[in-house]
Formats: sequence, C-alpha cells, structure tokens
Amino acid sequence: MKALVYLGPGRKALEERINPDISAPTDAIVKITKTTICGTDLHILKGDVPSCQPGRILGHEGVGIIQKVGAAVTGFKVGDHVLISCISACGKCMYCRKLMYSHCTTGGWILGNRIDGTQAEFVRIPYADTSLYPIPVGTDEEALVMLSDILPTGFECGVLNGKVQPGCSVAIVGAGPIGLAALLTARFYSPAQIIMIDLDGHRLEVAKRFGATSVIDSAEPGIADKVMKLTGGRGVDTAIEAVGAPETFELCEQLIAPGGTIANIGVHGIKADLHLENLWDRNITITTRLVDTVSTPMLLSTVIAGTLDPKRLITHHFGLNRILEAYETFGHAAGKQALKVIIDL
Repeated sequence: MKALVYLGPGRKALEERINPDISAPTDAIVKITKTTICGTDLHILKGDVPSCQPGRILGHEGVGIIQKVGAAVTGFKVGDHVLISCISACGKCMYCRKLMYSHCTTGGWILGNRIDGTQAEFVRIPYADTSLYPIPVGTDEEALVMLSDILPTGFECGVLNGKVQPGCSVAIVGAGPIGLAALLTARFYSPAQIIMIDLDGHRLEVAKRFGATSVIDSAEPGIADKVMKLTGGRGVDTAIEAVGAPETFELCEQLIAPGGTIANIGVHGIKADLHLENLWDRNITITTRLVDTVSTPMLLSTVIAGTLDPKRLITHHFGLNRILEAYETFGHAAGKQALKVIIDL
C-alpha cells in the first residue's frame, strides 16, 4: 500500500508499505476513504514530538470501511463505514475509567505517533470497539473527518476547559483550523464576545463568517490594548491558545481578566514563560489538555442534525498520490488560503 512516512525532522516521503494486519483480537483493519493533515503532523515534522520516530506512517484522522476485525471485536463487522478517533482507548484502565482516554495506559494518542497512522490506504485500529464510531447511512463522510480530531479538540481543550459560558467574553489566539473549531463550538454556549486574533487576514475574514464578533490582526501593534478596549478595560473571561508558540501563550496572559481561564490547545515544542509577577493575584486558572474525544458522540449528533457544519473548514482536496503537495499547501496555509485539506483515497 501507499503511505506517507515520517523520515526525521523536515523529511517525509510517500512510500510503499506492507498492508497492516490484525495483531490483537481487539483490532480492526480499516480501508481509508478520506483522511487529512493536522497541525500536529507539522509539529512532528519540526521535531517537536520526540515520541514519533522516523519510519512512522503519519496521520490520526479519517473515515473508512472495515476490511477485517479481530475475534474480540463485537461492535463492528466487515463492510461497516466508520469514523476513526484520533485517540485509541482500551476502556478498562484507570484513566479510561476517569474518561481520560488520551492517557489510556496502552492507547491514547498513538495513531501516527507511536504506531502507524491514517495517511495510508489501510490502517490498524487498536481497541476497535472503543476507538471507532459507526457512520449512519447517508451522512456526509467528508464532514465527519473533522470529528476525528479538530472539533473535539477545539471543544474539549478550548471551550470546555476554558469554561465558556453564556454572556462571557472569549479571545481565541490563532484562527487556524483548531482555533476555528473552538469558535464554532464556543457558539453552543452563546458567549457575548468572541474575539479572534491572527496574522492571516483571510482567516480573520473566515472567522467573521463563522461568528466572531471582532477580529484583530496580530501583525499590528497594541493587541492587548485593543482587547481591553473591546472588553471595557477588563480583559476576556476565556483566552484560548490555539497556536503552540511562546508568543501566543504569553499574549493570552496579557488578555485574561481577573477570575478568567487560559485554556491551552497548542502543541508546544519549546518553553513559554509564565509571568506570575503579573498573574499571582488575579485568580487566574490555566488549563492544559490532550483531547479525550469524550464529546465525539455529541458532536456527531449535532452534525447529523445539521446544527454544526464542519465541512465549512475544508478548503482543498488532493488524492493520496498528491499528499506531498497537500502538505505543501497546508504548511503554507496563508499563501494558499488553506484551512483543512481532504486526502481522498
């Protein structure tokens, strides 16, 4: 089969690999029909994720059709159309019992990280019964690719961890796919203000269409002053970091109101400074999280009902044979006006 393989920092290639097979009775083999590229894949290619070693097939998102199931799989059968969760969960360990699936002792975020992932024609899914979701007949499967990772990530790590509430003020730093996913799902709670901050004018225009009440170009000076003006000098109740850079996390520290919450989503490969000299007396909460995908069934229901339209995040399509071009487009998103790219197989 063809697969996109990580060869070390800054290096990747489309290679021929042996098709995966069942290695545990709880496994399923899924033929990928649609996958995508995540900002985390770019972090891997930068060398920010040392748990991902050279030779690994990348990717942790997608939909497909089950080709084979292990003897212990009871919830799925050959031919079923499924949504693949970016998190593999055994459902039995101490962390799974706390609904912290991202910290499953034998699973978690392993696809495209510690085991081969979804940017390939076939993928082995461990713990299939608790790591796959059935796709109802007639559902737009392309839209559901967004439910593998970015929508539950934006919702759980940003909106839920950030304690977004009706009438509150929210700043989202980073208008990439994850930041926009946080914007879409923050609207479930009717905040009074959603302020989007980014360098990319096109993405800020998209954020307006998605429901941002204000946008700020971070290339211009005085970002914090502008946020303070928009919030009557208070700052925001929730600041969501959706980039994974020291500058953007430290900006969130400047924007937060007393009693507010800074919710980190971004993958950080280098240190960011915590300015306790400014925050020690402000009753601030700082949250971190790796997505647990506990919200996936709810998000799936909202998509099926038409309440949420994640297809709005998709801007480009490529075949697997053009995945290197897809990476180039996604990696230079501003110049290509790219959000999420779909890889069709």
